[in-house]
Amino acid sequence: MIKGLGGLGDMAKMMKAAKDMQDKMGQMEEDLARMTVTGESGAGLVRATCTAKGELTALEIDPSIFVPSEKEVVEDLILAAIKDAQRAAEEKMQSEMSRMTEGLGLPPGMKLPF
Repeated sequence: MIKGLGGLGDMAKMMKAAKDMQDKMGQMEEDLARMTVTGESGAGLVRATCTAKGELTALEIDPSIFVPSEKEVVEDLILAAIKDAQRAAEEKMQSEMSRMTEGLGLPPGMKLPF
């Protein structure tokens, strides 16, 4: 603490820590936008790729499933692959958040906004 300033020295320290945390959060958000995860369905017949933030970036469909009478099955497989990729993205984001915040002394399970 700085002499003669009372609690202002502690306040400055807290403000610096908050700024550092904000910078780390911004960097992590950028990193999550670059990380990708893949979900699949139908034993790999449909694959969906998302960023770790959940943005769908690619969809691969094995041509063998394009049978007109199986339209509903194909639609279900596509949705299942996208949901699987989004689930994997959520897990990756939570894992990265936990890794970043483990040294902050936050209560277990506390989610930061984003």
